[in-house]
Amino acid sequence: IFKVLKSLYIKEPLAHSHTHSYTTAFGSVKLKGRSCLTLKDFGPDEIKKMLWVSADVKHRIKQNNENLPLLQGKSIAMIFEKRSTRTRMSTETGFALLGGHPCFLTSQDIHLGVNESSTDTARVLSGLCDIVLARVYSHSTLEDLAKEASIPIINGLSDMYHPIQILADFLTLQEHYGSLNGLTVSWIGDGNNVLHSFMMTAAKLGVHLKISTPKGYEPEKSVIQEYGTQLVLTTDPMEAAHESNVLVTDTWVSMGQEEEKKKRLKDFEGYQITMQTGSVARPDWTFLHCLPRKSEEVDDQVFYSSRSLVFPEAENRKWTIMGLMVSLLTDYSPKMPMMKF
Repeated sequence: IFKVLKSLYIKEPLAHSHTHSYTTAFGSVKLKGRSCLTLKDFGPDEIKKMLWVSADVKHRIKQNNENLPLLQGKSIAMIFEKRSTRTRMSTETGFALLGGHPCFLTSQDIHLGVNESSTDTARVLSGLCDIVLARVYSHSTLEDLAKEASIPIINGLSDMYHPIQILADFLTLQEHYGSLNGLTVSWIGDGNNVLHSFMMTAAKLGVHLKISTPKGYEPEKSVIQEYGTQLVLTTDPMEAAHESNVLVTDTWVSMGQEEEKKKRLKDFEGYQITMQTGSVARPDWTFLHCLPRKSEEVDDQVFYSSRSLVFPEAENRKWTIMGLMVSLLTDYSPKMPMMKF
C-alpha cells in the first residue's frame, strides 16, 4: 500500500523549461565560505551550481587535460572516524589534483570529543587549514564542528546524511539521461543516511522518488516530515520499481550494525534487485549503488550489466567532491556551457 506525502515545502516549479534562465539565477548563487552538512541547507539553484562546477572541472581536467590549480596553497583536514575507499581517495586525490595539500587524520591521530573537545578542535583546525571534511558516526559531531569553525566543514558521511554521495549520483544520472527533471528514482532497501540525502535533494532537481523498505526500516520521521514534494513509501519492491527510471540500493548492514547482520538479512529477504525487479521499470532503467556492494543486495546480472552505472558513479565521487570544494573555497565560474537539468 502506498503512502503519499504531498507538497509542503518547495513551491517553485520542479524545473524551468529554458536552460538560459539558470545562467541569470546562478549569477547570484554564492557558495564560498559555507559548510555542507546536508543538502537540506541548499536551494535548487545552489545544488545545480555545485553540479555545474563539478561537470566543468571534470571536463577541463579529464577531457581537455588542463592543469587546474584552483586550490593551490590551500590545505584540507580529512577526519575519518569510519574507514572508506571512495571518500578518502576522491577527496585526497581530488584536492591534490587541484593544487592543494590534503592531510588525512584517523581516530588514531585525532580523538574528536575525547582527548580534545569538538569545539576546541574546530577552532584549532580553523587556524591550521582552509577546510575540513569529516566522516563521523554522529551527525551532532559535524554540527559541533561547524558551529565553532571559521572555515567550511563538509560532511563526508554521518549517521543521518551522505550529501557528497548524492551529488555524485545526480551528476551520473545527468550525464546518462541528459537531464534530471522528470526522472523517477526508486530506492529499494534500508532507510539510511544515503536515502535521507536523496529525500533532501530529489525534489529540488525535479526528480520523483519512490521508496520501498521493510517494515521497521523506514527513513527517519523527521526527514519524511521535512521532505518537500510528493513522496511514495511502500513495503513492496515491485511496486516501487514500477515505471521507474533508476533503481537504487545500498548496503543492508552498515558499519556499526554488524551485530544485527543475521536479523537484517532475514528482514530484507525479497529486496534483492534483479532483472525481474527491472522488468516492471521503464525500458531505459539504470542501476545505482554507492558501494561497497554485497550480492544479496543486487545480483551479478544487474550489477555487471550495461544498465549498471555504479563505476561511473564511483568515479564521479571524485569530480563532485572537487566541484564542491572549489565552490566552498573560491568564486570560480564554470567555463563550459550550462548543463540541462
